[in-house]
Amino acid sequence: MERVYNFAAGPATMPEEALRTAANEMLNYGGSGMSVMEMSHRGKAYQAIFDETVGLIRELLQVPDNYKVLLLQGGATGQFAAVPLNLMNGSGSADYIDSGNFAHGALVEAGKYGKVNVVASSREENYAGIPQWDEAAFDPKADYFYITTNNTIYGTRYSTLPNTGSVPLVADASSNILSEVYDMSRFGVMYAGAQKNIGPAGVTLVVVREDLLGKARPSTPKIMDWTKMAEAGSMLNTPPTYAIYMCGLCLKWLKKQGGVAAMEKRNIEKAQILYDLLDDSSLFKGVAQPASRSRMNVTFRTGDEELDALFVKEATAKGLCSLKGHRAAGGMRASIYNAMPVEGVQALANFMKDFEARHK
Repeated sequence: MERVYNFAAGPATMPEEALRTAANEMLNYGGSGMSVMEMSHRGKAYQAIFDETVGLIRELLQVPDNYKVLLLQGGATGQFAAVPLNLMNGSGSADYIDSGNFAHGALVEAGKYGKVNVVASSREENYAGIPQWDEAAFDPKADYFYITTNNTIYGTRYSTLPNTGSVPLVADASSNILSEVYDMSRFGVMYAGAQKNIGPAGVTLVVVREDLLGKARPSTPKIMDWTKMAEAGSMLNTPPTYAIYMCGLCLKWLKKQGGVAAMEKRNIEKAQILYDLLDDSSLFKGVAQPASRSRMNVTFRTGDEELDALFVKEATAKGLCSLKGHRAAGGMRASIYNAMPVEGVQALANFMKDFEARHK
């Protein structure tokens, strides 16, 4: 069977070049006579793979020298707890913007460890947009200020970042990291699950400013303590070795595409193809408010659940897969991460036009 266009929200499509390289190296990496997944994480061969991957992250994200790059486990959900355990230990409070299911899950988790101040929320609007915030509501004594830069389920993103002053900005960037250029110096912490734009599931990237280390409460499990992980080079325990290797292959591919700035231009182009179609359509309606539209996750529906289901079924038969919306949102969702080619997006747009012509 030929490869399909996979619009899954994560685990998501990966660069074919990375997959082919992994296949070719599966049994014998670099003349070692073994697979990467068989290597000791303490050996020189694997350490070189790890160091190269971290170096690519630093280069592509333009990480300043005074930040640590950690490759951990536990997913973004694990960081919902790790963030307050490592940071909510001064005033004992933090500011959160509630912009989606994952942002909401993070603030609920943080509430177990201290006071959460929800400075803005779009929960009552079913997360159709990024909520407007009033800087007067920000707590200047907060230990940190937390956002989720892109909301996978509802298809929204921050077009501007809140100005948090001296309060460290913490961002869950799981679904749009490496897809657009950020000034990393604006963040105290940025973290992301790998399974959308970095590589396969199993790796969690944490980029943390060094002055924020050493603040973890004594009860923090060592596996979630950023300071201990930084001191151990992310190898306090056995890291997800093969997944990290795969991330390195995907990052090499991204660098060959021109890096994050070039990818951002491509992502804008891809998203515009679908949003232009939605704006002109009499059948399909976009879910996200125009000012908050995500470049990674395009959410839409017909307004008829049976017709939505038929669309997903027919699209799948055409090799346009994983378009069913999240169970919390319904409708359809096209996740068009870095590895989704423009050709895949255009194929989806052409099918949408054909489907509309047949179901006016």
